[in-house]
Amino acid sequence: MTFYWKMPEGLHPYYQKELEDYRFAFAKGDLSVAWRHLERAHILGQPWAVEHSEVHWYMLRFGFAIKNGKEIRGQILRLIFGGVKSFVGKVPTGNTGGANVPPLQPMEIPKDLQQILTPFKSTH
Repeated sequence: MTFYWKMPEGLHPYYQKELEDYRFAFAKGDLSVAWRHLERAHILGQPWAVEHSEVHWYMLRFGFAIKNGKEIRGQILRLIFGGVKSFVGKVPTGNTGGANVPPLQPMEIPKDLQQILTPFKSTH
């Protein structure tokens, strides 16, 4: 069995950029753009336990900030199980991570993120 703990260094700047863009949009009060960046960070980070758990933590905090009980409950469950799924290499590819989608549903990866992820598929 192969385990996936931490994201490759070359991919990490793209993941961090999505989180920076999230924080910027959130600070401006542009919640839909902020959420989109969290979803994109989730797609990039979900194969790796550390980043997958981290983005669900951000999503949980977002849920509290907007007072969305469904999101809060969904993110608590995803925090418990998401990192474990990454660690053992069993994640639904492309899933955006929010409580608005089934947690095990694979989804299409946006083309720009596919291009970013392609060189790292062999490391995962």
